[in-house]
Amino acid sequence: MNKNIDQLAKTGVASFDISGMTCASCVARVEKAIRAVPGVEEVGVNLATERASVHGSAAPGAILAAVKNAGYEAAVTPDAGPAQRERATPARWPLVLAALLTVPLLAPMLGQAAGLDWALPGWLQWLLATPVQFWLGARFYRAGWKALRAGSGNMDLLVAIGTSAAYGLSVYLLLRGGVHSGGHLYFESSATVITLVLLGKWLEARAKGQTVEAIRALEALRPSEALVRRNGVDTTIALDALRVGDLLVVRPGARVAADGRVVEGRSHLDESLLTGESLPLAKVPGARVTGGAVNGEGLLLVEVTAVGHDSMLSRIIRQVEDAQAVKAPVQRLVDRVSAVFVPVVLLISLVTLLGWGLATGDWQAALLNAVAVQVIACPCALGLATPTAIMVGTGAAARHGILIRDAEALERAHALDTVVFDKTGTLTEGRPQLVAVEGVDPARVATLAGAVQQHSEHPLARAVEAWVREHGLAVPPAGAARALPGRGVQAEVEGRTLYLGNARLMEELGAATDALRAGAGRHEAEGRTVSWLARGEPGAVEVLGLLAFGDRVKEGAFEAVARLKAIGVTPRMLTGDNRGAARAVAEVLGIEGYTAQVLPAEKADAVRAAIAAGGTVAMVGDGINDAPALAAADVGIAMAGGTDVAMHTAGITLMRGDPRLVADAIDVSQRTWRKIRQNLGWAFVYNLVGIPLAAFGLLNPVLAGAAMALSSVSVVANALLLRGWRPSSSLSPISTKAGSVPVNQSTGEKTMYELTVEGMSCGHCVGRVTKTVQGLDQEAKVEIDLATKKVKIDSRAELEKIAAAIDEAGYPVTARSAA
Repeated sequence: MNKNIDQLAKTGVASFDISGMTCASCVARVEKAIRAVPGVEEVGVNLATERASVHGSAAPGAILAAVKNAGYEAAVTPDAGPAQRERATPARWPLVLAALLTVPLLAPMLGQAAGLDWALPGWLQWLLATPVQFWLGARFYRAGWKALRAGSGNMDLLVAIGTSAAYGLSVYLLLRGGVHSGGHLYFESSATVITLVLLGKWLEARAKGQTVEAIRALEALRPSEALVRRNGVDTTIALDALRVGDLLVVRPGARVAADGRVVEGRSHLDESLLTGESLPLAKVPGARVTGGAVNGEGLLLVEVTAVGHDSMLSRIIRQVEDAQAVKAPVQRLVDRVSAVFVPVVLLISLVTLLGWGLATGDWQAALLNAVAVQVIACPCALGLATPTAIMVGTGAAARHGILIRDAEALERAHALDTVVFDKTGTLTEGRPQLVAVEGVDPARVATLAGAVQQHSEHPLARAVEAWVREHGLAVPPAGAARALPGRGVQAEVEGRTLYLGNARLMEELGAATDALRAGAGRHEAEGRTVSWLARGEPGAVEVLGLLAFGDRVKEGAFEAVARLKAIGVTPRMLTGDNRGAARAVAEVLGIEGYTAQVLPAEKADAVRAAIAAGGTVAMVGDGINDAPALAAADVGIAMAGGTDVAMHTAGITLMRGDPRLVADAIDVSQRTWRKIRQNLGWAFVYNLVGIPLAAFGLLNPVLAGAAMALSSVSVVANALLLRGWRPSSSLSPISTKAGSVPVNQSTGEKTMYELTVEGMSCGHCVGRVTKTVQGLDQEAKVEIDLATKKVKIDSRAELEKIAAAIDEAGYPVTARSAA
């Protein structure tokens, strides 16, 4: 028995699958029907997931009956939830068949343009158009009938009425003139409209499955089995059999099956996908772990503290669902107008028929004028106005690395006033790097650290390996290497024992760290991870130096923030990292508003708060921890190279992972939105002018059909102008303070510049940067502070040339100014 049947009585919340909805007006009707059921306190219907979330104490049977009476089908959501049920891929054959039947009807129009007579016999046109109208287009009649029953109108009703008018007039003219008549018919108009709308509905149906894919990707993080220790025996059980209090055995490299507390063992866990922490976190007895995290080098025994719906991963999944459910569905302008437009057109048509018939007695002419009203009011232009602009705009964006998966996101992005960035992997590279080495001989410190870790797969070990390789240093062999879980690693190098680890390891070894303590504190304040290198035996250990690991700011991040400010969009930052790391990145990039150490739920809450304050907010992220915030935002923007969850949840994906594409995505959205408004404006003006002309008998059905075709061609031609869209060029060089020399102009006199240069960590780096600058001006004076990354340059060379040369040398310039 489905446990959800009595869910309302027990928890006050139940979910129902709804079928038969085709537009936002359907959502409103379903919500209205459910809200009228006694005991329902709140209801939210999601068109994308085709699901209703009901709060209250109403009986599920009453809700199912109410939905059925409204003209739709409903069923209680299965226990497995939306992530486990498959959404059928919409069939393509009706669209293909409709196109095959419609193309011959359009051929005479193309032949006429070339001076050729390809006209088909009237009976053959009738034969081709009839299955398109009443078989392949039956869905529009069904949906239109539901709208009429509910006392409203929608796009389906417009399609049904408009195409029926064109089809009916064609049949009338055909029968009146004989089946072999060569008079003008309108079968091609009715068939073309149905085929184009079927195409849009097919694309829309395929897009609806993305929310289910997002939640399925979240569920995929949870392993299907768990290794538990019961009565001293390790046993593999199904995840559903796991209980609070069980002892999980988490082997190196395995994924943690559930939330819990470490009771034995030491290791590092990669929780970046869940918390946003960029570096693996040390776990010792007593530390909490999160289901879905990946274990590092040590074996852990974990006492389970939460399973199933109570786990953090399950909460994230629910937050994604809730964020999507509470988001108000976008009411398409066409659907809103349809509720008034359809009755008005029918009324005008009826008045035209009666007026002409009673006034002139010529009921045949009256019927033609009435049909002309309906033909000229055919919703072809209205139906094409939005989808053609969206299709061309998204195609142009895709060619330049901006994949727009959600038409709603494209429509909403034009009005953005706030863009919230995640830090790790979005504004920064998302990979730990060795950014500083301190000691008497920094190069020697890095070389020995590389030797100690040369056989390790730890992310920090890979960072040291990359740094050593980049600087061309030779790493001596090491032996007797062994991990010190939660503290570091030790190995024999050149006949001496070396230790590389955290401050706790140094304390246990009795190593004196006073000489480098100030530097370590500075790095930690900036959010970096500090490892100490020491040599000797316990009780007689000498500290050789320290290594600081951090995450570099992406090269395009500075320009991305600057461009957003230039177009009036406020950049903000939310991150799970520590305050030091957040402050450092925010100061470098010029982001004034930032919040650190936030959990996924808190990110989503912060986005909702910004929206509640009146903002139109985009969230830019790349990890699972960003998924709730991406779903809660008006527009979710995911960075390629991140998780599938982020990309499935977001409406826009930046395929190159370049933050500068955020401003470009807003730009293409604004241009597309302008095209949509222009197209809809033309479609409405066309109707406002054409309908009165037809009603007064000044526009016969033939001209009405021509005008209808012209309106469609005009809309499509206007949308095609978007094909020429290109990403905006980079901003001009950053201006200096008022009264100073422009940075792109050389005066022949020396100018003092100050730059912030990332990637410098030793004397070798200082030498390379200095040599690079003096390669442009031999007399240049260069002062470099490794601790602050500040470079002061007194030179005749142009600032932009200096910055470009340093960038090319492999050291990103993140800030610059002329004194």
